[in-house]
Formats: sequence, structure tokens, C-alpha cells
Amino acid sequence: MNKPLTAIHHIAIICSDYERSKHFYTTILGLQIIREVHRQERQSYKLDLAIGDHYVIELFSFPSPPPRPSRPEACGLRHLAFSVSDIDEVIRHLNHHHIETEPIRVDQYTGRRFTFFTDPDGLPLELYEA
Repeated sequence: MNKPLTAIHHIAIICSDYERSKHFYTTILGLQIIREVHRQERQSYKLDLAIGDHYVIELFSFPSPPPRPSRPEACGLRHLAFSVSDIDEVIRHLNHHHIETEPIRVDQYTGRRFTFFTDPDGLPLELYEA
């Protein structure tokens, strides 16, 4: 078996407030809704989101999920990074929506600019200028 993994299929995120996170990921970040399902038996929503033609995020809601520790950084998945062509434009857009971003840094190995911000539940998100 040669190279069995071909790509990342999607990333699953559990949110504490479904409507707030749905608004954040669709209206503010601009991800497109592929499918939205209410799973009555689990008292849960599942929202499939895409960037362009690429399915990227499953947004879940569950009753009373425990908080995710983001600070200090813990073992496990660290953050989700979005590729952008104009980081300054995206930062202005986020700031217009009252979303704070960290100062822009430069990747010492690639010379590319990047910054971090968080989703409504404090999940670290990165903008990486490609």
C-alpha cells in the first residue's frame, strides 16, 4: 500500500452555542453550507461547511459540552489554519466584526505572514498568507 492517505477530509468542531458559531463560520468567515441536519435523538445539530468546492468543517452542537482548554496550550490538536491571499484584508474584515487578531508575525522558515484569532468558543484559528 503506497501513500494510503490522500488528503484531510474534514475537521470536526463542537460548539457551545450553535447559532452563534453558525453565524461566525458562515456569515463572518464565509464558509458555505453544504448540509444542515438536526439530530433530535442526540439533541444536536450537524452543519457541514465548505471553502469553495472543498468540504472542510463539521460543526456540531451537543447539550452542555465541556469547555476546551486553549490556554495554556495543551497536548493535542493545536489550531486550525486558513490560507488567505491578502491577510491585511481578512484582518480588517474580522476587526470590523469585532473579532480581535494578534499582531502579524512572519514565519521564520517560509517568510510568510500569519496571525491568530479565536472562534466564539476560544478555539485558536490561524490566517496564513499563501
